Amino acid sequence: MANEWATFGSDLHLELRGPRLRAGLMDALREAVRSGRLEAGTRLPSSRALAADLGMARNTVADAYAELVAEGWLTARQGSGTRVARRAEPRRAEPRRAESRRAEPRRAESRPAGARPSRTSTPAPALALPRPAAPAHNLKPGTPDLASFPRAEWLKAYRRALTAAPNEAFGYGDPRGRIELRTVLAEYLARARGVHVRPERIVVCAGFVHGLMLIGQVLLNRGVRDVAVESYGLGLHAGLLTGAGLGTPVLPFDERGTRVEELAGPGLAGADPGAVLMTAAHQFPLGGALPPDRRAAVVDWARASGGFVLEDDYDGEFRYDRQPVGALQGLDPERVVYLGTASKSLAPGLRLAWMVLPESLVGEVAAAKGAVDWTSSAPDQLAFAEFLASGAYDRHVRAMRLRYRRRRDQLVAAVAAHSPETRVSGIAAGLHAVLALPPGTEQDVLRSAAWHGLTVQGVNQFRRPTVPATLDGLVVGYATPPDSAWQGALRTLCQVLP
Repeated sequence: MANEWATFGSDLHLELRGPRLRAGLMDALREAVRSGRLEAGTRLPSSRALAADLGMARNTVADAYAELVAEGWLTARQGSGTRVARRAEPRRAEPRRAESRRAEPRRAESRPAGARPSRTSTPAPALALPRPAAPAHNLKPGTPDLASFPRAEWLKAYRRALTAAPNEAFGYGDPRGRIELRTVLAEYLARARGVHVRPERIVVCAGFVHGLMLIGQVLLNRGVRDVAVESYGLGLHAGLLTGAGLGTPVLPFDERGTRVEELAGPGLAGADPGAVLMTAAHQFPLGGALPPDRRAAVVDWARASGGFVLEDDYDGEFRYDRQPVGALQGLDPERVVYLGTASKSLAPGLRLAWMVLPESLVGEVAAAKGAVDWTSSAPDQLAFAEFLASGAYDRHVRAMRLRYRRRRDQLVAAVAAHSPETRVSGIAAGLHAVLALPPGTEQDVLRSAAWHGLTVQGVNQFRRPTVPATLDGLVVGYATPPDSAWQGALRTLCQVLP
């Protein structure tokens, strides 16, 4: 049985290697401090919390902490916990400076006819489904449990932030966002997601879509012609790129996920991708994690070609059977653009997201953002900074992680009991699960769901137009219903399954 996630403390992403747990933990902590990912003064999780996260004995963690204190890497004081010691600033590797990738001017006659996918965001026409008087249950993916938004803690953070805010915070400000937020975000992303970042590399934006629009504009200005996309994903994202004038060739997939080797191969019908958009930690919507060899391969492609990987880490904090996979960005901060958001962890209505950019792109993205002057409000940014710095964000994420894990477990158990032919696929992560249906049954199940007042989406509603229809399934957003509606939605779902 998987270890229960602790509901206290701060998240800390560590990659342990070797069979000796204590030695592996100490090596991972030393490397995190040495590389600068854990900065001086950063408070570490309690030994109890970290032991629960890593699935090891508390004494093992406590012994590792004690030895690192003795070595001078950490400090421990009664009442202030265990922190990274204030040592000399670690040396940082100089970032690779690659020349801007400039493609030849676009020539319509140089591209084979039909080389680019259609701009249509949905591959199939809408189904003519019978409708009840009103949908009673909503299991669409992509939205957290909004009833669980931490109103009281957010209000406290907002009050503290406004009280301490300087007068200039209410002016136009830096297009990259408030320095207070960028500073605490840098610490959090390094600690919890394994991102290599400094505050000056972060640009705050008003949601993932805003960030994608900005990076698409910058890539187009640099001469990029195509941004490759995965076989399954949100049509809105591909549509934004095509609307900006970029081609969106589709990478094929197999049972191991997206076939990134095709970026350098002949399989993209003559396209010339200068970037690729990926959900590497938890593919949306199919739910797999990109295997390690393919993670390395896509970064190697970016280095060799001068391209960029656009990493959509939309729900990276939520993994239920093990520690979350670290961000792809950690493999090469100069070739990966990391995009994160508070939409899944808190609420999409906050309009808070962020990009961690290669040094070569920071100025261009900031200039593009300043030109349109579309951003999250400064008070909201200050409130989120306070929410992060106080530990309230870590506590909320851990509480929601436990809640969503229980819902996923209930979903898996109910499906197994009521529909043995239906399989729950993908890793135990995120806010949705994919129910793999028998071939040819997806549309019938969707019709039945609509008749029973259940709003749910099929896998093929996320399929790119050029991808053959080889999968049937439902994409079930188990985070969306409030607690009062969850059991009813689950019963209705089981009624419509084959």
